[in-house]
Amino acid sequence: MRILVTGGAGFIGSNVVDGYLAEGHDVVVVDDLSAGSPTNVSRRAGFHQVDVRSAALDAVFQAERPEIVSHHAAQVSVRRSVEEPIVDAEINVLGSLNVLETARRHGVRRVIFASTGGAIYGEIDGAAPAGEGHACRPRSPYAVCKLAVEHYLDNYRAGGLETVVLRYANVYGPRQDPHGEAGVIAIFIQRVLAGLTPAIYGDGEQVRDFVYVGDVVRANVAALTVAADGPTVMNIGTGRGTSINALWRALAAIAQPGVGPYHEPARAGDILRSVLDPTRARTVLGWQPEVELEDGLRRTWEWFVANADADHEHESAAA
Repeated sequence: MRILVTGGAGFIGSNVVDGYLAEGHDVVVVDDLSAGSPTNVSRRAGFHQVDVRSAALDAVFQAERPEIVSHHAAQVSVRRSVEEPIVDAEINVLGSLNVLETARRHGVRRVIFASTGGAIYGEIDGAAPAGEGHACRPRSPYAVCKLAVEHYLDNYRAGGLETVVLRYANVYGPRQDPHGEAGVIAIFIQRVLAGLTPAIYGDGEQVRDFVYVGDVVRANVAALTVAADGPTVMNIGTGRGTSINALWRALAAIAQPGVGPYHEPARAGDILRSVLDPTRARTVLGWQPEVELEDGLRRTWEWFVANADADHEHESAAA
């Protein structure tokens, strides 16, 4: 297949690109590099440095003629969405609409949309993981925008465009950027490698569903060929909750840090429990998570260590 991946220079998007390439597909990346890195993009993929809000996107579709669009480009910072909701909406809603309209004009068959499970559902009711039918209670402009795009996709689907929505849990793994607002695992690892004390907000008993990026890639590969007339929205998570305290203990067993965490006051609006039920993805996509948290943490730690060494060697050579 000919696949265009927006946000393909970012953490998840670039891993998805590699997964598509490994399956023998032709892949082209669109990314404005505002957050992604060109070093993440495989040399076997085409690349266009274009903002998804730009009219220049039309020329990319005209030249590349994709059959599938995997839409991962986004403003991903919840904090920034609160501080700059208009900017967030311009990128995450209007940018997505530009992608969808361009896809429609150029005869794209299917759009796969990277959405968010935890942020859309908000606080989970009860003790069971949240299924796709759980009430959507977005608590940030970021989550509101993701849900809005899901509704737009319903309209495009009614017009004949095939759509698949993947609601991610807390994704972690190699290439995650620990700078700014990133996943807690990448931040923990960055602090440990720098010999700094990591912070845990509140009592650390907040529960999250951590899914390894390699498993997310497999879900995106499966989404290429899933039947067009089946369910379109699927959770991509493990169904297992891990507290931040337990996460730190698991990482510390691998990294053997010389320092322990300290606690900061709880952050306003922080969700206490977010766990996704992946049953529908197992039934519809034939997908289920395969990488256990301890194994995923080890792979992620080893990647960060290897790349820290590479960065150090590069800096030494430059000096």
